[in-house]
Amino acid sequence: MTTTNAIKDLLEIHEDKENGLIFEKNVSIPRESTFPIRCNVYRPIASQDARFPVLVTYGPYGKDIDYESFKKDSFDEVNPEHKSKYSAWETPDPVYWTKNGYVVVRADERGLGQSPGLLDTMSKGTSECFFDVVEWAAEQPWSSGKVGLLGISYYAGSQWRVAARRPKGLSAIVPWEGMSDYYRDRCRHGGILSDAFIRFWWNRQVITNQYGRPGRASAKWGEDTAEGDLSSEVLAANRRDQNDDNAANHFRDDDYYSSKEFSLEDIEVPLLSVANWGGILLHLRGNVEGWTWAGSKFKYLRFIVGRHDLPFYYHDEVEVQKSFLDAFLKGKDTVGWSEEGKVPPVSMVLRKGDVGFNNPKFEATYARREEVAWPIPRTQYTNYHLHPDGTLSTKSPSEAGKKSYKALGTLDSPEAIQFTTPPFEQETEITGHVLAHLNVSMTPESNDDQPKDIDIFVTLRYLSPSGKEVHYTGTAGDPIPLAKGWLRVSMRKVDDKHPKHRSYLPYRRYYKEDVQEVKPDTVYGVDVEIWPTNVIAEKGGRLVFEVASGDTQGSGIFQHKSEMDRSKSKLAGTNHVHFGEGLENYVTLPIIPEKA
Repeated sequence: MTTTNAIKDLLEIHEDKENGLIFEKNVSIPRESTFPIRCNVYRPIASQDARFPVLVTYGPYGKDIDYESFKKDSFDEVNPEHKSKYSAWETPDPVYWTKNGYVVVRADERGLGQSPGLLDTMSKGTSECFFDVVEWAAEQPWSSGKVGLLGISYYAGSQWRVAARRPKGLSAIVPWEGMSDYYRDRCRHGGILSDAFIRFWWNRQVITNQYGRPGRASAKWGEDTAEGDLSSEVLAANRRDQNDDNAANHFRDDDYYSSKEFSLEDIEVPLLSVANWGGILLHLRGNVEGWTWAGSKFKYLRFIVGRHDLPFYYHDEVEVQKSFLDAFLKGKDTVGWSEEGKVPPVSMVLRKGDVGFNNPKFEATYARREEVAWPIPRTQYTNYHLHPDGTLSTKSPSEAGKKSYKALGTLDSPEAIQFTTPPFEQETEITGHVLAHLNVSMTPESNDDQPKDIDIFVTLRYLSPSGKEVHYTGTAGDPIPLAKGWLRVSMRKVDDKHPKHRSYLPYRRYYKEDVQEVKPDTVYGVDVEIWPTNVIAEKGGRLVFEVASGDTQGSGIFQHKSEMDRSKSKLAGTNHVHFGEGLENYVTLPIIPEKA
């Protein structure tokens, strides 16, 4: 990494009596034999010997980019209790938290904002920097020695990785809608490259904040780099582009992906994992699986609804955050988080009825229920069989046949086949992991010698008793269905001996050696993982199961559009779902009976 000038001391200290805090800007966190990480520190105004627990965020979006500049329409809707001149995207507001007896440390990730170094988001190297930030925060004279992590999305996903390294002082984490599996949750759904969101995210929110990038201040995107601008050649040399790296690497045992691996079981600190039923294409799976496999004695899984940016600041949700952090960072437990068995480990919102989407007022009418475990122990996994006539029922089909659709569909012109249940005869709850078993083949568009494959995109939708599809709130406030799942058929191999393999969630390694040939006009039985979901289907309501050749409604910005990854030579043609003796196709639904 190259800079134009020597690293400067930029420290500024301001006492903000109006907001009751001391603001330390551009504090340098030293690192052995490399560049420092720079952060802002927000401390309560107090006596010199006062000590407070510390909340740390470490990420790419700029410690000096104010929330309003970053995304004004979102900032305008944030709960006023958490809006201040120090507010920043997806992070806790310093004014609120310092008033409640915490120090807030907001660090620029390595290679971004005012932190020099190699820009390599979500990498082992930047996680090591985060580790150093946590340990530094625990050792400062204003610190009680206890550090908590609290933030949304990127600021949540990074928590899993650093917590697994067990830095000194780390005492609790709250990953709020944050993936825990880089390959499966974010980059390659079922082995298929999820490129559209990464491209949008990288171009708008990351590279625009690179250390040394010219014009940031004039664009109201933070401040210009203190050591000066860097040339385009130096900037390019100082970063690893996620778009390029994900396109060039396909398997979990590639060096790129394997370097980002860590063990969730190594996490020991108290954990509150907050999953959003609406995060059906990015974070939901990671929050559930992160909670499932974390080694923490005290761990809690909380489901919410709504957009990804606003619920974090809702009054009631902040009360949950605060009570959890107070319990483990201050020793003030008014709820029972630190008492084994006192707080149920799972708390979920129950989606019943059509309240519309992106409507927090009506979403607040959903009921909440606690459970003793996840998946819910009384789950009755029930197979709903696909029939050639387009129905979906608990009865096995007797007729043979196949249903076909054109491969390589796009969101603008998707090709899909659908299967619909009869109206439910009584109210039926579906909560948990969903699995689809399909017998598929492909007829290629051209009979050349190029390798062939099938990309399967499945969607679960709910129709109200009136026949209207019910849409829920997606990550960006867009209308979404219940759940989605994906599989590249050449990556169909399941490791059923792996300890993380479950009947309702097949375990795939996604290694190079696991690739299996897909021959034209040959039928393959495959299991497709569908991300967790919840709905209380009303009497008269119906479910629709959709099998498609590409992204369909509800995908939003999380699309799989790479022409290199999804090439015509590999995928073009016609896909088929086959029916007949020994070719049962079904969706396994997690039906929840009422408590006895």
